[in-house]
Amino acid sequence: MQPPPQPQGAMATGAAILTVPCSVGRRPKRSSQRRGSGSASLSVRASSDANTVTLLDYGAGNVRSVRNAIRHLGFGIRDVRSPEDILAADRLVFPGVGAFGSAMDVLNSTGMADALREYVQMDRPFLGICLGLQLLFDSSEENGPVSGLGLIPGVVRRFDSSKGLIVPHIGWNALEITKDTQLLQGADGHHVYFVHSYHALPSDANRDWISSICNYGDSFISSISMGNIQAVQFHPEKSGDTGLSILKNFLSANSSGAKVPARRKASKLAKRVIACLDVRSNDNGDLVVTKGDQYDVRDHTSSKEVRNLGKPVDLASQYYIDGADEVSFLNITGFRDFPLGDLPMLEVLRCASEKVFVPLTVGGGIRDFTDANGRYYSSLEVASEYFRSGADKISIGSDAVYAAEAFLQTGVKTGKSSLEQISRVYGNQAVVVSIDPRRVYVNSPEDVPFKTVKVSSKGPSGEEYAWYQCTVSGGRDSRPIGAYELAKAVEELGAGEILLNCIDCDGQGCGFDIDLVKMVSDAVTIPVIASSGAGAVEHFSEVFEKTNASAALAAGIFHRKEVPILAVKEHLVDAGVEVRV
Repeated sequence: MQPPPQPQGAMATGAAILTVPCSVGRRPKRSSQRRGSGSASLSVRASSDANTVTLLDYGAGNVRSVRNAIRHLGFGIRDVRSPEDILAADRLVFPGVGAFGSAMDVLNSTGMADALREYVQMDRPFLGICLGLQLLFDSSEENGPVSGLGLIPGVVRRFDSSKGLIVPHIGWNALEITKDTQLLQGADGHHVYFVHSYHALPSDANRDWISSICNYGDSFISSISMGNIQAVQFHPEKSGDTGLSILKNFLSANSSGAKVPARRKASKLAKRVIACLDVRSNDNGDLVVTKGDQYDVRDHTSSKEVRNLGKPVDLASQYYIDGADEVSFLNITGFRDFPLGDLPMLEVLRCASEKVFVPLTVGGGIRDFTDANGRYYSSLEVASEYFRSGADKISIGSDAVYAAEAFLQTGVKTGKSSLEQISRVYGNQAVVVSIDPRRVYVNSPEDVPFKTVKVSSKGPSGEEYAWYQCTVSGGRDSRPIGAYELAKAVEELGAGEILLNCIDCDGQGCGFDIDLVKMVSDAVTIPVIASSGAGAVEHFSEVFEKTNASAALAAGIFHRKEVPILAVKEHLVDAGVEVRV
């Protein structure tokens, strides 16, 4: 198994696309001849299969989700294997992953650039997703400046986190339609899913290209449309019903626009509600969803059996229907000695991605390892297999703790840790670090060399302060590092998001640890997901109102149907919290 080509810097986006390198002016010409090239024009007759879509997949990232969305809508897929395949297409979709510069390198080195130019000049439909929109502009500041395709005037810039803006921009944000197009018909004021650190700014020079904008700190371009060129910064394949309707509008040549379910008008970035599924084998060898009580997943009965709360794919599919903004799988089963031998978990991802059109995260066992035959596998190879199986993000736990400890001791980024390897290739927005701390009470901040907080409730001996000691191996082993120090270190090493658990609150149903969540979410400029302790709808509004958490995750209350996802979102709406409904 070979990992995708490594970009030389952080990626601009999550699942991005390669799109048309049009070399002529600001608009494609209707011509069968390439301009600006002395070589002969490629000539291939277009396919007449109206139900087949041509897909350019160069082997990086979670392209399976795009494939599944296209197939879900009733269309077949023809893969590009040569430049001639591009010219034979009726409709072209470009999914993939890469940095701005390396994406341009791939287009040129594979010979696809000229074919793409000719394809656009012959006035055939194509759709770009995420990085594909950015490549159309003059240049990008990502590891640059790097020249783009020069089709649209403007420079792609990184979001400015210096004033407290959380970067990457991850989550469901509102579209504001500025041009009447078939692609976005019915999507005005709806939330769609974004995951990117770089963005294109609207200007007088590119005004005619813009079909929608979105606001995150400043207004940025969320989609463009001009002639046959259509591109979106968001991910329609991960944007639920709204995203599927947008894809259908592109795929159905004679469509008058798919209907999007009516809902409350979106206005800004929504807080996310995430359903988490702890997956492991039970004593009979079946893969089940379970739930721990302070990380103990066995019933407190004479049987001591692993709690079985349902089948992973069935539950994930139901949570998607119920309105979960993301679904997270945590693999706590017994495949840790050979992660790539974990075929059941990989199959769970493949099957779930056929039914769940919101982001999927998977964690557990993603690290370097050597099998029984002495064959070494890098964490990048392991993560690549999860991405190919349908994961949009991977979550790293214990391995990130060890990497952070080494970094804090030496101050040196080796580039060899799983966190650094995976974020370098797939981008930091694809890497979540899961932090599993437990509370340690102290009388004074001077008692420990770690960041402390003045706790809302005093400790057992009247202590007014606490620090949060991180653990590894599923909470079994404590480490000499605090949650604050770990969060700061992993952000520096390339994490794009933090999943913040709390062993003390896990399974207790008494609410999130607000002191912990506030401390960490105030310390970093990447999104923080609050986890552990939710037992009522009020706990979700509390964590969003009192901290800078971008999302809140729950498991047991959803599995046991104690608190439905819809009830959480209705409560958040009543509390004035922006959510995707």
